[in-house]
Amino acid sequence: MRLGSRFSVGESPSSLSADVIINIRTVEESLSVQEAATLRWTLTWLENRPIATLDNGEVVQG
Repeated sequence: MRLGSRFSVGESPSSLSADVIINIRTVEESLSVQEAATLRWTLTWLENRPIATLDNGEVVQG
């Protein structure tokens, strides 16, 4: 079992693969300055696969 975590826009946990990080960055590029400053990601794991959900509902899966 893996515990989830929260992280800010522009950061990324070292436990994520390069592909997932690239997908997260793609979503982050579309955010306004205000959104980037206030939104955070929630990282959860389902069957050992990462699911990153941004506070606005955007989801990136590994």
